Amino acid sequence: MAATVVRYLRSVGSPTSAAAEPEPVNTLPRPDLRAVGEDERAPVSPAEFRSVLSNFASGVTVITAPPGADEDGPAGFACQSFASLSLDPPLVTFMVARTSTTWPRIARAGVFCVNILGAEQGVLCRSFAVSGADKFAGVPHRPSPVTGSPRLDGVPAWIDCRIHAVHTGGDHLIVVGRVEAMGADGEGDPLLFHKGRFGRFTG
Repeated sequence: MAATVVRYLRSVGSPTSAAAEPEPVNTLPRPDLRAVGEDERAPVSPAEFRSVLSNFASGVTVITAPPGADEDGPAGFACQSFASLSLDPPLVTFMVARTSTTWPRIARAGVFCVNILGAEQGVLCRSFAVSGADKFAGVPHRPSPVTGSPRLDGVPAWIDCRIHAVHTGGDHLIVVGRVEAMGADGEGDPLLFHKGRFGRFTG
């Protein structure tokens, strides 16, 4: 396994920090790292949780990473759960399911680029939301300036990052990235996601 800049949590609540000399890590935490015990009843059903949370509108991004030494191409996936985290130092965060097949490739790379999608890029988002396909087929991109992660052409903004820390969060992982470079190429409207559908500002 290629070296990365993160070491996963070995116990609940212990953060993972970037190191000058990265070491190989497992790309998935141990199964026993759970937010809810097997004997605890969840207060709400998954269906109710999704239904209520779908009322929160969010932007949409594509998280990308360069290919590893033994990989044919770059990695990427559509991500709704992205946010800014800290100004000093500049940190951002995204959440990814533990079952993601793309995340291990990003973890091995140790770097990523957040591509913030514009209002007209719903089709691009859908192409990165599928599993098992060549997501970059026909998608123009260039290396980001510091990490070399794919920066997709035409996105309104991009953020080039190194993995700073990884935390457990139930059935997801909370990935923290330290910003190395960033840019905004236009003033276009963002792509929004609300109640399972894409949308845009109308006012």
